[in-house]
Amino acid sequence: MFQEYLAKNQLKLTPQRMCILDVFLRYRGHMASEELYEQVKKRDPHIGQATVYRTLKLLSGSGLAKEVHFGDGLTRYESTYGEEHHDHLICERCGKNMEVVDPRIEALQEELAARHGFSLTSHRMYLYGLCEECRKG
Repeated sequence: MFQEYLAKNQLKLTPQRMCILDVFLRYRGHMASEELYEQVKKRDPHIGQATVYRTLKLLSGSGLAKEVHFGDGLTRYESTYGEEHHDHLICERCGKNMEVVDPRIEALQEELAARHGFSLTSHRMYLYGLCEECRKG
């Protein structure tokens, strides 16, 4: 998928991009570009932060990564490779986030789109509130 995307855009599949891709795909969760850079640097200290940032944008463009925003001003990325669709519950106080799936909500979204003549291709849902620990404290 990534190789085809690069070829289509007349870009090369470099060893640096392969290293960044490998580190990104091995990480489970949500990763900011700075966090990815720190992990990549452990593997290859010659890869610069700008290369990591540009490669993340390419991964997003290819569909292998998706930007996620948890309301704290920081853009994070999550892998879409082999992942099922999910939504996010985000605590506004401590930043905790949970990935959730509810088939009823998915069905309701499909029904809503169909009622308005839409065929959904994708969607993102972020639900903000307070987690159980923050509500207790």
